[in-house]
Amino acid sequence: MSSGLTESKLHPAQAVYRKIVAAGEPYMHTMKRGQTVRIVDLEGNQAVDTLFYNARNIEERYDANTTIREQGNIYLTTSTALMSNTGKVMLRITADTCGRHDTLGGACSAESNTVRYALEKRPMHSCRDNFLMALAQHDCGMTKRDLSSNINFFMNVPVTPEGKLSFADGISSAGRYVEMNAEMDILILISNCPQLNNPCNAYNPTPVEILIWD
Repeated sequence: MSSGLTESKLHPAQAVYRKIVAAGEPYMHTMKRGQTVRIVDLEGNQAVDTLFYNARNIEERYDANTTIREQGNIYLTTSTALMSNTGKVMLRITADTCGRHDTLGGACSAESNTVRYALEKRPMHSCRDNFLMALAQHDCGMTKRDLSSNINFFMNVPVTPEGKLSFADGISSAGRYVEMNAEMDILILISNCPQLNNPCNAYNPTPVEILIWD
């Protein structure tokens, strides 16, 4: 895994696609092989729960176990290859001004909000709900069975010496980004995390921007 931060050479004015994803909202989009996507943390300290699928075969999708094993690290940054469940490279991180991204924290849900925080938190909006909303809105033939362990871009999830996970203040700030080049046609599924019960969003979800270059 690369050490240090890596700036991109791509200019926003040359992007072929730009989209603001509002705070707490879902997002789905397809990008072609060879294109580069950038996710920008516009205001800082936002978590972006993300899943990737082979757009031509949704049975092939990002696999956390394979990615972690192949790179020998639980965090993602520049030069990391994001691997599929068939062992293929889906995308490579080509630029990163945040420094590391979480692979273990998973997506918040009604159930986890209830268990971690309080019974009355169950109705609160969650990333799992966002994922399901996006699948329903786009009628892409996927269901909750197609949701696997996701990446949490910009999210800070330290692992304790005892092997436990903790949710801490983010290490990102306004304008920081992660950029990836697609090595196959990719379906991107994002929940711009609506979590209000832990510091992953600084208790204040904010918008992010998606840019794509040919």
